[in-house]
Amino acid sequence: MTNITSICVYCGSNPGTKPEYVAAAKAMGEAIAGRGITLVYGGGKVGLMGAVADAALAAGGKVVGIIPEFLALKEVAHAGLSELIVVDSMHTRKAEMERHSDGFIAMPGGIGTMEELFEIWTWSQLGQHRKPCGLLDAAGYYADLNAFLDRMATDGFVNPEHRAMLTCSDDPAALLDAFGAYEAPAADIRIKVAQT
Repeated sequence: MTNITSICVYCGSNPGTKPEYVAAAKAMGEAIAGRGITLVYGGGKVGLMGAVADAALAAGGKVVGIIPEFLALKEVAHAGLSELIVVDSMHTRKAEMERHSDGFIAMPGGIGTMEELFEIWTWSQLGQHRKPCGLLDAAGYYADLNAFLDRMATDGFVNPEHRAMLTCSDDPAALLDAFGAYEAPAADIRIKVAQT
């Protein structure tokens, strides 16, 4: 069992083209706040980032935003958060998000969301943390990615135990339930070298 007091949500700074994406962001924010869990996210006021933060705040939740100074200076920082932490770089932002969070959820997003997801999942695989990682699969957004991740495991590039570490659901409540029951597998940091 994992004690979840804060969850980091990675998501797009754009709203996407389907209304289901914004609806999912609002549902995620409400679900996190409804359980008394702190939302940690990238600190923006726009796109799905703003939607998840606003929903959590409206539901009475605590929201911590972590944003690099160059983005805050472009006036995309959310001014109404419980706490806004301004850092010096994207690298520091990701490290602080990890430090402040007991689990990590990727919602629909772009390149930055993918980069954050894969880095935090890699850290888990390598035993740098034992926190749950998951996908909120709004409107089937992650169906193709999940198929590709299965291919990685089938073709021997990802250990099946490590593939199973990434929880996926289209239901925020089910995802939070899975996080509470999460038990990390043993980290496998061995590098297999082909025999010559």
